[in-house]
Amino acid sequence: MMFERRRMDDTVEVVSASVGKGFAEQARQIDEAPVVIQASAGEAWDRVRRRLRAELGEDVFSSWFARVELGSIVDGVAYLTVPTRFLKSWLESHYAERLRVNCMAELAGLNGVMLSVRQVSRDMSQPPAEIVPLRGRATVAAPTEPRPAPATGIAAAELGERDLVDACGTLLDRRMNFQAFIVGKSNQLAFAAAERIAAAPAGTTPYNPLYIHAGVGLGKTHLLQAIAQEARSQGKRVAYFTADRFMYGFVAALKSQTALAFKEKLRGIDLLVVDDVQFIQGKSIQQEFGHTINALIDAGKQIVVAGDRMANDLEALDERIRSRLGGGLVVEVGDLDEALRATILGNRLETLQAAHPNFQVNPDVVTYVARVVATNGRDLDGAANRLLAHATLSGQPVSLETAEAAIRDLVRTREPRRVKIEDIQKLVATRYNVSRADILSERRTAAVVKPRQIAMYLAKALTPRSLPEIGRRFGGRDHTTVLHAVRKIEKAITEDRSLHDEVDLLKRMLQE
Repeated sequence: MMFERRRMDDTVEVVSASVGKGFAEQARQIDEAPVVIQASAGEAWDRVRRRLRAELGEDVFSSWFARVELGSIVDGVAYLTVPTRFLKSWLESHYAERLRVNCMAELAGLNGVMLSVRQVSRDMSQPPAEIVPLRGRATVAAPTEPRPAPATGIAAAELGERDLVDACGTLLDRRMNFQAFIVGKSNQLAFAAAERIAAAPAGTTPYNPLYIHAGVGLGKTHLLQAIAQEARSQGKRVAYFTADRFMYGFVAALKSQTALAFKEKLRGIDLLVVDDVQFIQGKSIQQEFGHTINALIDAGKQIVVAGDRMANDLEALDERIRSRLGGGLVVEVGDLDEALRATILGNRLETLQAAHPNFQVNPDVVTYVARVVATNGRDLDGAANRLLAHATLSGQPVSLETAEAAIRDLVRTREPRRVKIEDIQKLVATRYNVSRADILSERRTAAVVKPRQIAMYLAKALTPRSLPEIGRRFGGRDHTTVLHAVRKIEKAITEDRSLHDEVDLLKRMLQE
């Protein structure tokens, strides 16, 4: 049976070519049927989720199924809802049968499963819109009234304000809120800590200070902005600074002889958020920053700081500041895995599609781009914009071939993975069946000395750290000890082919 869509006066009508009004009336009756939720449906849905988690693993489940919800059961059909069209399309393309089988195994009397995109704050008395069956049945899209986008977070509290500013006048980006942040395995701990801090009542400090470190484009600025906005919506006095703005504010206060007022204003806030702390320079400015942190912590105020590496590695920063930042909760936002990149890219494309209805990208292209653009979120933004430019300028649909050409520069210029000394120590220790503590210890047995020297050699070869810094990270050793280890391994790998291959394998494992 063939079906066609017709758009009339901003509504969508599905018409059967052979049945006509008969099918339309049948669809209307289904949509108007009372929503029936089985008393035990919630428990059964929990069992479905457990089955999927066990079959697919935690990573796949968290990426694709964590946000799937059971909306209703009508006439033996389970209506599942997801937050985005991309997620619905992905599930239909990759997991439709697995989802259907597990649902029918746990939900009694079920004879069908359908997916729909849920609307925030949708009236549950209305029929679900944009319902798509998971196998073989027609698409039914219920006519819906256009609704304004719901205000979320700080936007809801400040609808009357033109701009969203903090207590010190910094303009915050409304788009960078918790609702827009995409959570995956690499950032879930940082996200949970950020939410806890933002929701905590003024005067309470769940984790103080919170220090978040991550490479470029992995979402730390988004998290800090979300904390600032959510905390401000709770009535807290928030000051959000980038490093350069903090320096500019302090220098301007000195020039205008208002330094005391500047200090007092900072000490009167409930939450201080500072991004890119590695760029704070100047002895007097660092001293003032350190005094501010100490004063706020002593007064029970919350501090949140972000940098591009661990606090102890910020060599240009005053040691007392590094000690303060390292003494709280330190969380790393890791590299984006492929599933998380696909989700981020799908959301970017969906935003572009809202402004360009004719721009369509099928899931296979999304999968390809997410696999090869493996650097950060900003490169994914660039990939989405390139795909849009190709589609709009050429008038051609986006295929795998055109996508490959459009993002070629992003793939070619991809930077290698940033290797950390801790990663080197852990990998070498595992490879040679010793502990990381052994490598850092003073033990001089052959079983420990060789892995230690290899780890030092790899630290010199794969990281930008100086010999003194490497020595400090290996139990406080002198730089001459590191130099001796590097030279000894360099000589050994030219004479011993098996050792050469072993070290080369370790290098590839650390860089991939």
